[in-house]
Amino acid sequence: MSKKVKQKRKWWFRALKKIMKCRYKEPNFVFLGEKFSNGGIIISNHEGTDAPMSLEIYADAHIRMWGAHEMNSGLIKMYKYQTRVYYHEKKGWNLGLARLFCLIASPLTNLFYKGLNLISTYRDARMIKTIRESIEAIEAGDNIVIFPEDSTNGYLAELEGFHPGFVLLCDRLKKKGIDVPIYVSYFRKSDRTYIIDSPILYSSISENRSKEEIAELLLNRCNELGKMEITTTEDSSKD
Repeated sequence: MSKKVKQKRKWWFRALKKIMKCRYKEPNFVFLGEKFSNGGIIISNHEGTDAPMSLEIYADAHIRMWGAHEMNSGLIKMYKYQTRVYYHEKKGWNLGLARLFCLIASPLTNLFYKGLNLISTYRDARMIKTIRESIEAIEAGDNIVIFPEDSTNGYLAELEGFHPGFVLLCDRLKKKGIDVPIYVSYFRKSDRTYIIDSPILYSSISENRSKEEIAELLLNRCNELGKMEITTTEDSSKD
């Protein structure tokens, strides 16, 4: 077995991730094509914290994740976002319980996100900063991980939609002469399987399609992966 890639993280954060392995067990990574290389985009369902943490701890590739800027903007904004948006609206917790829980959870999460080296995302003109930072990361050999699902009704097994903002990054890369490979993936919590599709070059799906059509195309493929029956003959990162 070859030695896995170490993420570009500070020493204290790497130590923290070793402790978190008690909570997040290594999934079975199943690749339907090439394994992660350098400078790609990984599109995935979210599945609460399980999908992001499975990639952060166990992915055999350098990665940088997109995430809501509220989770990367200090303790107070994080607390407000976690209580109302994440735990109450997305996960369905009682708001009072969410507020009480986050008195403990938010300081720990704030520390964690400082080590994660997250790329903040926005819903206004500041998205330009997100695109610029993402391009720099890709040019440095990192893979950008994006969780574009519409989680208005929570994190569902059958994804209801993809926000198309990630297509802006793909378009900008194309203008710079970078035909970025996209890895559509699906984390299936029921059997702890992470299914990664063969990489798709952006140029092969962008011609004569709007950003919404591209997002829908990848959404449908993501849902297909989630329903796929995996046999022992499929490729796995543990081989």
